Amino acid sequence: MTNRVALIGAGAMGGAIGSRLVQTGNQLTVFDLDPQKVAALTDIGASSAKSAAEAAATADFVIFSLNSPRIVRAAAFGPGGVADLARPGTLLIDMSSIDPDETRELAAEAEQKGLRWVDSPLSGGAPKALTGELTLMAGGRTEDVEDAHRVLKHLATNYTHMGPAGAGQTTKLINQVLCGLNFLAVAEATQLAIDAGVDAIKIPQALRGGRADSAILQEYMPRFVTKDYRRTGRIDNMVKDLNGAQDLARRTNTAMPLTAVCAEIHRMLTAAGLGGEDQAALMEFFKGTKGEVSE
Repeated sequence: MTNRVALIGAGAMGGAIGSRLVQTGNQLTVFDLDPQKVAALTDIGASSAKSAAEAAATADFVIFSLNSPRIVRAAAFGPGGVADLARPGTLLIDMSSIDPDETRELAAEAEQKGLRWVDSPLSGGAPKALTGELTLMAGGRTEDVEDAHRVLKHLATNYTHMGPAGAGQTTKLINQVLCGLNFLAVAEATQLAIDAGVDAIKIPQALRGGRADSAILQEYMPRFVTKDYRRTGRIDNMVKDLNGAQDLARRTNTAMPLTAVCAEIHRMLTAAGLGGEDQAALMEFFKGTKGEVSE
């Protein structure tokens, strides 16, 4: 049976999700405030809707790919939101990266309205979404997480039920701590290699399979060296996620000194106007430490 899916949010990540869902035979209806983003999906076979409510009216699954809990709440439960026209029992899948506590509140509100909620944030970015190789960490009731897999299997090769509502978002924050620190470590090591006269392009191959190896090393050290800043993510989104991790750490009384440094460097770059750039632009920070000026 063909999955009928509503996609709310067609930005860089949502657009990749939508593209993959269309390509894998799902019946997709998309809503976004930007008509150009909607057009990119309708051009390949999706249908468009004039509101989140209209998109959800005939959907079995509603996927959110949005930037903040405030926007997710408005899209789900605000005027013209999904809950206005969604049929009872519709499964809402939030693939945004938002606060675990607010996620639990959203899940409870969905239940009150006769809807189901799964938080399933992702790791892998738009490139992995396009090839169906995302890593997804899910929170929610077991039966809902299993049902969500009917559509999410087209997007991910690694799908793990982490626990009740909010557990997926908590796991995503942990993921972002690991990614943020790894991005920064690889950028710092790249600058050291350049300054020391080593061919940094060869380092990923030299270290492949060793303890220092990682997907970020393999993908990003060459990009750091060549200043390839093509966007697959945003520095300001990493700031949002690291802020969320620090908020969680305060609530749990967890010491996270390395995360604090990493978050501060990302905030510095955002303040310098680089928030919309890819993580590859972390190299701009090291230009600053050497007193150099960006071209």
